Amino acid sequence: MSLATKEPSKILGILGGMGPAATAEFMRLLAVKAPAARDQEHPKLYVLSNPQIPDRSSAILGRGKSPAPALKEGLLTLARWGADILAVPCNTAHYFIDSFREELPVPFVHIIEATVELAAERSREGAWLLATSGTKRSGMYERYAEKKGYPFFLPTEEDQGKVQETIILVKANRLREAGLLLQGVVEKLWKEREVPIVAACTELPLAYDASDLPELGMVSSLGALAEGCLRLLYSNN
Repeated sequence: MSLATKEPSKILGILGGMGPAATAEFMRLLAVKAPAARDQEHPKLYVLSNPQIPDRSSAILGRGKSPAPALKEGLLTLARWGADILAVPCNTAHYFIDSFREELPVPFVHIIEATVELAAERSREGAWLLATSGTKRSGMYERYAEKKGYPFFLPTEEDQGKVQETIILVKANRLREAGLLLQGVVEKLWKEREVPIVAACTELPLAYDASDLPELGMVSSLGALAEGCLRLLYSNN
């Protein structure tokens, strides 16, 4: 991504806490990817981190309370604070956000749209889709990719269980264990089809970075969201 260095006048509102480590990593990526040479050239951020938002996968799987009201309230709060652009560093949350996205008063950077577009740039042959069980059940990624004519490949139910366990380990701050578990899954997938993995859960890039897997083997949803936000923040100032 190439952007001209300038002081962005727009403010990014981040609804985070899903989970906290993923939100912190997203903010780190905004800092390292911004075309800034001094403090004043970085974007202003309003962050509302709410880890108490009900679990998104549990709700999709019919085992918990819907997070939609809390998500909507959080995003509208950020807009009231003065955010010009909104983002949520949680893939599964977008299943619920899609139901009220048109009601948001300012532009919303959609993590799934940004990630699919980045995956298509990286590998026209397609990619392995690794996500929460809730995101997998929702079919969000597959529906958007189908519109773009982009192929995704899915792990077996056994490997999906290991992916979900990896995510749980990251949330528990057991990164080395998460990295080892994910590495075993990815190496198995690459024996079947050697295309990148799309880390379609914002905990998975953290696990991937804690593994010994090659950097270019992953398309990060966190990285894609950060780049999508920065494009808007540094445009038309």
